[in-house]
Amino acid sequence: MQQLPFNALVSDLDGTLLNRHHRIGEFTIDTLNKLEQKGVDIILATGRNHTDVQSILQKIGSEKALMITSNGARVRDLQGSLIYSNSLPEALAREIYQTPFDRSKVCLNTYQDEGWFINVEVPELAKYHQDSGLMYQVVDFNRHHARDMEKIFFIARNPKDLLPVEEYLRANYSDCTSIVYSAVTCLEVMNKGVSKGDALAHVLQDKPYGLQNCIAFGDGMNDLEMLSRVGKGCIMQDADARLKEACPHLEQIGSHQDEAVATYAREIFGV
Repeated sequence: MQQLPFNALVSDLDGTLLNRHHRIGEFTIDTLNKLEQKGVDIILATGRNHTDVQSILQKIGSEKALMITSNGARVRDLQGSLIYSNSLPEALAREIYQTPFDRSKVCLNTYQDEGWFINVEVPELAKYHQDSGLMYQVVDFNRHHARDMEKIFFIARNPKDLLPVEEYLRANYSDCTSIVYSAVTCLEVMNKGVSKGDALAHVLQDKPYGLQNCIAFGDGMNDLEMLSRVGKGCIMQDADARLKEACPHLEQIGSHQDEAVATYAREIFGV
């Protein structure tokens, strides 16, 4: 049997595996199917909620792929069964609800086990979830519960509007949370120690191979730990400039708009 260069392909979704319409392309689907047939494990690692990722996996037709979701706060199998969980404590999450921000420029969101919650209507966010149909529920965070908290996140139209939010969060919660940008306009807060890299390490405890036997692809600061810890990390051409600066030694490949992960994977794995 042919020796595989890597046992697993691990990929971020938005800006990486998905095209500019936030959907998975046919070329990518065919590539992932061929890799799985060769015995390569497919692991999707994203800031998205598992409901979103399940719909993408159904399109791929994968039989045993795993989902690292909410930046590593949850890991689930194809059936949605929970494999690993690391939630923000309720009292801490309620405190973070009170973070000051300009409500005309920034919106507050949470992913919790029972869904996606937001403080105001933002209809254009639906375009990121066309395949799954996942949609938010508008709530008053002064009254909303904080159970089963995967992450709290702040979205702005302009990156500069998140700077005072980031400054406040780092000044008050950097010792007890993980604070990271999943995109230049999305700032996210998880429990301390949560990252895609940490979740991947947990996943691999049950595998006969380790982090060095994985190839990973990403484009955001929430991919940093994952890309740094695997055998080979690849950064997308259109990645966050801060990620490129933090990992100058990692190879940069093409654009997600051209399905560059699939093209690169075909070359590496010979499919």
